[in-house]
Amino acid sequence: MLNRRKYIVHTDAATGSLLLGSQLSNAAALFDTTKRLTILHTNDTHSLIDPFPMDGSKNAGLGGVAARAQLINKIRRQEQNVLLLDAGDIFQGTPYFNLYKGEPEIKAMSAMGYDATTIGNHDFDAGLEDLALQLHNHARFPMLVSNYDFNNTPMEHLYAPYKIFKKGGLKIGVLGVGIELNGLVPDNLYGNTKYLDPVEKANQFAAELKKKDCDLVICLSHLGYKYDNPKISDMVLAKETNNIDLIIGGHTHTFLEAPVVVKNKSNEDVVINQVGWAGIMLGRLDFIFEEKRRKKLVNAHTLLVSKISEE
Repeated sequence: MLNRRKYIVHTDAATGSLLLGSQLSNAAALFDTTKRLTILHTNDTHSLIDPFPMDGSKNAGLGGVAARAQLINKIRRQEQNVLLLDAGDIFQGTPYFNLYKGEPEIKAMSAMGYDATTIGNHDFDAGLEDLALQLHNHARFPMLVSNYDFNNTPMEHLYAPYKIFKKGGLKIGVLGVGIELNGLVPDNLYGNTKYLDPVEKANQFAAELKKKDCDLVICLSHLGYKYDNPKISDMVLAKETNNIDLIIGGHTHTFLEAPVVVKNKSNEDVVINQVGWAGIMLGRLDFIFEEKRRKKLVNAHTLLVSKISEE
């Protein structure tokens, strides 16, 4: 499961390079109006600041923020419009979290230039006061979640349901949804946080983002990819909503070989992707936006994060 994977979605070769005569000017005009967006994403990095030790195990040498940062910077040098996102569970899993309660993780994400994250259940593990402290002191990116009500908690002014990013003339709306906390997170750690229906809230804010003329709507989800029971998952969310184009998921530590495409309530495509855990993989999705903002997913890669990435 941890070999380098690459999945490429081929699109129609609709360029003007083979056209002759007057058609060449039309092709050039189309090229000028085509915009490109690269989305990089992680999930469930779980305080893995360092790579796995070189101990002969299957994950030996993989992951680590240094190799991830170098891979991200390499892609940024190659692509003009890059959005870097995370789907939660930043905290918990190594002594870094036990000792420093999330400070190194948030500082590392800020240094890497993350644009946004959502909140995972383990991000509550040191309590709401600590999470709020780390975000306030060290985060240079927003935490987005639409279905938690943090009123009357330390997180009250440190989150948002969504944010709109402008990249190369495109408007990209990003919202977040989190998992049910009851029974998963101790009551004293999430305090007065109220859990709201993620399908209802995702529908509400995705519609709002479409009304704001977003060219792409992304949901950062910590619901989990899918379950063998009625529990709400990314698969359920995709089928029961409208206006969401892409779900970047987490929680279930699912290494998808390639993005999954699901039809929503309006029979339109929703792309779902998730890249395992521990920062071993970096997801990459390349979209193009043609005339009248018609969007296509033209490439999807799952990139192994290791020292090899430095080359």
